Amino acid sequence: MANRPWAMKQEWHEVVFLYWPVQAEWVRKHVPEELELDLYDGFAWIGVVLFKAKGTSLRGISPIPVVPPYLELNVRTYVNYKGRSGVYFFSLDADSALAVKAASTGDFLPYRHARMKMDGRQGTCLFKSRRTHRHAFPEALSLTYQIASEPIKKSVFDSWLTERYCLWTKPKNRLLRVDIAHPPWELQYIQGEIYKNTMASFLLKKFHLERPIAHYGGTQKVLFFLPASE
Repeated sequence: MANRPWAMKQEWHEVVFLYWPVQAEWVRKHVPEELELDLYDGFAWIGVVLFKAKGTSLRGISPIPVVPPYLELNVRTYVNYKGRSGVYFFSLDADSALAVKAASTGDFLPYRHARMKMDGRQGTCLFKSRRTHRHAFPEALSLTYQIASEPIKKSVFDSWLTERYCLWTKPKNRLLRVDIAHPPWELQYIQGEIYKNTMASFLLKKFHLERPIAHYGGTQKVLFFLPASE
């Protein structure tokens, strides 16, 4: 990948990872049949990731002035395909209409518009999101958190959850892979409260009642490569 030209770059700020174990059969029918679920301790894992995106730039073009910083909230699970591990997205919500339109063109990725807020004061961050996209179920997330540790020494499991460098999508019945490059995550633990969580609404309600494993990932500079057919 080092010799491949990147297609888009972006900075992710205030990244928060939330993860829940779920029964594999809950997830299987919602993932393309070509992709194998990547299990850990016998469970599929749902990841909910929130962050602020800045500096969106296409190769050869300066940061796009019509795409100001925006908030994103995505829901994913972990998959394998032909020996490679990565992620599959169930939904990606953003508060930028332009970002949603660009990324969802041709059903490339399931981006949806949402009203979002991220506000940090006195060491506590508030995040709220409610999907407002037309004809889409209004999934929502509301939480507060505080960073609760210095950077941690990642376990094998921590790395398994976070170090994922490709995604798969299947627009118009064509399986595509998008490779992603960034430095390894430097993680910290967070603590806080989830006040509302209706994300991944296709899963059983019990999933939403469990406390997640939670990490803070800080800031990351990310490169995206052109989609490749599988």
